[in-house]
Amino acid sequence: MSLASSSWWRAGVHADRRPFLLARNRITKAFRAWFEDQGFEEVEAAALQVSPGNEAHLHAFATQALTIAGEASPLYLHTSPEFACKKLLAAGENKIFSLGKVWRNRERGPLHHPEFTMLEWYRAAAPYQTLMDDCAVLLALAAETAGTTRFAFRGMTCDPFTAPERLSVAEAFARHAGVDLLASVAADGSTDRDALAAQARSAGIRVAEDDGWADIFSRIIVEKVEPRLGEGRATILCEYPISEAALARPKDADPRVAERFELYACGVELANAFGELTDPAEQRRRFLIEMDEKARIYGERYPIDEDFLAALAHMPPASGSALGFDRLVLLATGARRIEDVVWTPVAG
Repeated sequence: MSLASSSWWRAGVHADRRPFLLARNRITKAFRAWFEDQGFEEVEAAALQVSPGNEAHLHAFATQALTIAGEASPLYLHTSPEFACKKLLAAGENKIFSLGKVWRNRERGPLHHPEFTMLEWYRAAAPYQTLMDDCAVLLALAAETAGTTRFAFRGMTCDPFTAPERLSVAEAFARHAGVDLLASVAADGSTDRDALAAQARSAGIRVAEDDGWADIFSRIIVEKVEPRLGEGRATILCEYPISEAALARPKDADPRVAERFELYACGVELANAFGELTDPAEQRRRFLIEMDEKARIYGERYPIDEDFLAALAHMPPASGSALGFDRLVLLATGARRIEDVVWTPVAG
């Protein structure tokens, strides 16, 4: 039974959660102060968008806007402020952050909530390694503000004051699964499904006949890699295969991989960051591939935001990161589930 189903508003339940919620408020204030001190402008993205994003496994809440005459046009609650923030970069902003609500459907559990708070920030003309440094600062700031010296979750511990380990995805696959990932990725970024499937089976991973390369990649990540990340200190998992980084630019030194990293602590994914792709034609191509995959698996597809693609042509080189704020608060406060750190959980 979820917390929302057990009447979170009852005085006894609220009293148990209140210390976590007050710590959340302190961390919120500390983060805003840090970004402002770094010269960032806080922005607010409209929640209603013509497209919620174009990733195959991302699910949105749909609605519609009505004209005075009653004519309807589809809209979605955004799953991220990313499209809006990049339009602001195209408009001339240089350092921006957003701390606000986003919505994702088909997501509920100890680490998932259908409405959650995302911290997203962008630096124009900055390499994505700068965001790695930002993440390390924010981990320590959250812990310091909450009054803790370590994160703990599901039997794992992490020192938020120690610099995160930087580990490439290929290194992580070799270390934790015994898989040579890049042996299945060609120089042009295309992938060899059968080569990865053979290695996965040798590593004890189940592979179905209709699994594609991306399905196998995800299963190895989930079963073998993620549970080992962020033990002792945080992990920055970087250099994802280009096919797994739909909005990131290729790495100059190796175009098989992208300038993408994810931040982990205690096996929990906290942030996802990119050296941002600014080529509208390439972005359209990747979106169409993702939507074809979504249609194959789920029987639906989301529209492409043409205004976003137009803005990309004017966007400066930039790097951006999205951090699950509620998850970080959970780790910093020692809460057990995400609903413990949400003031008013969604019914369900």
